[in-house]
Amino acid sequence: MRADKQISSRFHEVFPDSAQPRLWRAPGRVNLIGEHTDYNLGLVCPIALDLACFSASAANPDGILRVYSQNRSELREWPLEAIARCSPTGGWADYVVGVAQQILRLGKTIAPRNLYIESTVPEGSGLSSSAALEVAVALALLDGENLAPLELALLAQRAENEFAGTPCGIMDQYCSVFGEEQAALKIDCRNLSHTGVRLPDSVAILAVNTMVKHELGQSVYGQRVAECAAAVETIQSRHTDVSSLRDTTLEMVTELSAVPEPLERRARHVVSENLRVESFVFAACAGDLQSMGRLFVESHRSLQHDYEVSCEELDFLVDTALSLPGVWGARMTGGGFGGCTMNLVNPAYTAAFRERIAAAYCRRYQTEPQIYECRPSAGAGAIVL
Repeated sequence: MRADKQISSRFHEVFPDSAQPRLWRAPGRVNLIGEHTDYNLGLVCPIALDLACFSASAANPDGILRVYSQNRSELREWPLEAIARCSPTGGWADYVVGVAQQILRLGKTIAPRNLYIESTVPEGSGLSSSAALEVAVALALLDGENLAPLELALLAQRAENEFAGTPCGIMDQYCSVFGEEQAALKIDCRNLSHTGVRLPDSVAILAVNTMVKHELGQSVYGQRVAECAAAVETIQSRHTDVSSLRDTTLEMVTELSAVPEPLERRARHVVSENLRVESFVFAACAGDLQSMGRLFVESHRSLQHDYEVSCEELDFLVDTALSLPGVWGARMTGGGFGGCTMNLVNPAYTAAFRERIAAAYCRRYQTEPQIYECRPSAGAGAIVL
């Protein structure tokens, strides 16, 4: 049975009296390069994934929004008149309520409905399960009402910033909405434009999931955002035209040596990472896999030492991958402190890579990592049965 037929069938198992639902899909994403640059208005280069969050919805006559999460085996419901007054609870439903509140703030209405959610994007992996959920829910609640793609991405980002409480940049939601098959997106997070980047056919992109997400990650993410803002304030004392780290050069960053650590290293990562995105796109267009791999490694070392958001498990996977034949480069992806590494692998070596990296990780951590082949996918939209 096709995946969309399965989603529709499972919707009716949960809501047997409902009409035929409308179906929506929003992909996760993996960032090839450009980490922790989006909230600094910098450059990123992600791909949308074939891993996705699916939503199925149909109207109900009860004046209630009912939402069932298949992944959590949990049903939540809210009277429509109460949604605007809801407060965060710290669970998965915050993403649903946050999106609903943002839709209401646009002056739009939400009809009573039954909503079924199912996702193949693994949580805590750095593959943007939350952004996929937000966009899939927004599409279902809007129910085909016209909203420009960029406005959809911004709505989903506001839900995560303002209700779920994560000060993320725009990359995850933007990529989920605008993803392209067979291409990465070079996104300018300042002017919110993008260009498609065709990737070489002669490379496989494999994500290896550490299966860990250290609790430190959430608090440190906010700390890094604050440190970058502090670095900008320091630079502005000498360069008044600077409004974000996007405007900063490496020469300006060296002037930070007069202030306490770690602001210089945080800024150096962001500025150098923007340069790496530009170089990576140039190398990808030229089919230069050696340079693409080298930039992967440089990005990881910068995240490991200057930005300090890696962890033992991520470093082990990167170092192990770089010792294997057929690997051009490896790096952590996502916010850090767990989640996945990204690996550029010669397609002829993918089977051996999977076997050897999994065996090494099992020996070290007594845990088998999940490994996904990442194929660039189309962005969010309706599924036609």
